[in-house]
Amino acid sequence: MVIDRADQSIAHSVFNRIDEYLQPGDLLVVNETRVIPARLYASKLPGGGRVELLLLTKVDEHTWEVLVGGKGLRVGRQLRVKQGPAAEVVAELDGARRQVRFEEPIEAFLESAGHVPLPPYIKAALKDPERYQTVYARQPGSAAAPTAGLHFTPTLINQLKSGGIKFTNVTLHVGLDTFAPVAEEDPAEHEIHTEFCHLSAESAHLINEARRSGGRIIAVGTTSVRTLESAARIAGAGETVVPFEGKTDLFILPGFKFQAVDGLITNFHLPRSSLIMLVSAFYEREQILEAYEVAKQMHYRFYSFGDAMLII
Repeated sequence: MVIDRADQSIAHSVFNRIDEYLQPGDLLVVNETRVIPARLYASKLPGGGRVELLLLTKVDEHTWEVLVGGKGLRVGRQLRVKQGPAAEVVAELDGARRQVRFEEPIEAFLESAGHVPLPPYIKAALKDPERYQTVYARQPGSAAAPTAGLHFTPTLINQLKSGGIKFTNVTLHVGLDTFAPVAEEDPAEHEIHTEFCHLSAESAHLINEARRSGGRIIAVGTTSVRTLESAARIAGAGETVVPFEGKTDLFILPGFKFQAVDGLITNFHLPRSSLIMLVSAFYEREQILEAYEVAKQMHYRFYSFGDAMLII
């Protein structure tokens, strides 16, 4: 689905013809984060009861914030990761969150012990786990894929580059809070958790040059939007963005003033999610809801492996 904000029109196409809606000099900003095999299985010590650990955020070399599945996971509980090191629950956080300290850095065991944390609505195991990675995924650290990028293939990227479309990259490691529903009556009261992001000096230069040259900055996915607008918040006069590295708590709601993003490629999101609120901020809430009604009538697919929307 292609939405033109200037005339509020909706068009329908296929993704490998996206060049028909882009212009030479436009800059696509992709998130090159890579999903890590962050789901681990462990046993309680003593007793042997099964536990599931989903790595969320690295605290230090040995400690991670994790989402746990299993009972009795109080502070002091000893664990043994299947095909991995011993571990201990060292802090209880809200809900099913815990801090777990591993006897050895867990990254060394992820290839042998870890499993890709597919969304719960994907029931069948992927024969090729790379299907849940973008073709440009480089930087390990995400608990979920930046799914707008799953539409790109190396062939399409080369085709776009040949047509004068430019690419640059950022990194935002996606946490599961991205997908948590907003339960509060007033969305502004929703606590959005921080995510690590990085925008290099080289990418900042390309973005600033593209904007000065009249090109549009097209964010591939909501994660690229968060990174770009986080970097734009601290930019000085005459700059669109500046290099940025650190955690961002930026929560984009309708009324937000975008400084860096001129266009957005995104998937179709669930109601009451922070993602659809971001998209509604980029266009307009009522128009987005109307577009979603059209999407349902046209049998567009939602979720991670669903269809795409381009808003320009």
